[in-house]
Amino acid sequence: MNNPPLKRKKSTSAASDDSKTPPDSANEDISPQENPATATITVTAVEVPGLTEQEISDRLLLERKVERAFFEAGKALMELRDRRLYRSTHKTFEEYCRSRFGYTRMAATYKIAAATVMENLSTIGLQNAEITADGLQSPKMSTIGLQNIGMSTIGLQILPTNERQVRPLVALEPEVQRTAWQQAVQVAGGKVPTGRIVKDVVQRIMERTQVPNTYQIGEVCQILAKDNPELRGKGGCWGIVNHVGEFSCTVKLWDGEYAVGLQHLKSYDYLPAECEQMRLVCDRINRVYSSSLEETVKSLLQLLGKVNRPYLTAVEEKLLNLLELEYERR
Repeated sequence: MNNPPLKRKKSTSAASDDSKTPPDSANEDISPQENPATATITVTAVEVPGLTEQEISDRLLLERKVERAFFEAGKALMELRDRRLYRSTHKTFEEYCRSRFGYTRMAATYKIAAATVMENLSTIGLQNAEITADGLQSPKMSTIGLQNIGMSTIGLQILPTNERQVRPLVALEPEVQRTAWQQAVQVAGGKVPTGRIVKDVVQRIMERTQVPNTYQIGEVCQILAKDNPELRGKGGCWGIVNHVGEFSCTVKLWDGEYAVGLQHLKSYDYLPAECEQMRLVCDRINRVYSSSLEETVKSLLQLLGKVNRPYLTAVEEKLLNLLELEYERR
């Protein structure tokens, strides 16, 4: 007789046995946890290495490039204009600037003038830095020396960083530009002043030194171009006042119109009839100049634009008539 099969006991693995945590050990594992809000997090400090002398030099060089971007643009435009490097493709500098860069003549003029002001401030700033820096009298100062001088010691060591900060200074004489910039830096708390601050400082200076504008529309004046880059090549030219402003006049010369400060104008004190006669001559010269010009013709018109009498001689009149007829046929 066969014996009935024995019932096998259910075996449990050691893992199952081990997984059963004794009551005591469970109590040990469920120990009070720290409050996350009051937990201390340990962060390993990472030391930021200081700049080497070469890195300091590179940084200063790159910062200067950023600050001088508008200055370099103005200097480049000045050279393009003075050397007439546009002449192979455009008749006038104004046409070239508008076509190549999208600048109006006034915008290009402002950029050139701003570059001249910047150069003025930069030069005097470096001179002052050499004198006031302890132990640094050489024009070639070291990078560390420049860093130790401190940019707030002298206002002129803080230089403009954009054209808008410089533009209001254009109306002032070079010496007054430096004074105005120093005052603007002081108002800005030793930092680079905004264009608005510079404009306000310049306005106050001009109000204190304001000379009444006694020029009249239609008056014939001579241009005094000293220390004014916008009037380069126009010294001694005569022009007709077309607009009278508070601090300047718009004057029509042989080759176009220019905004001229009162300090750069001198009246010829011509009689009204003489002024009207010269206005007609100016209009005639302008019409010829607007045409395509050869260098010889341009030089001739420039000479007519510098006559210091209220009339043209018989020969000058014949030459102008000849030019008018020639360019009317073209």
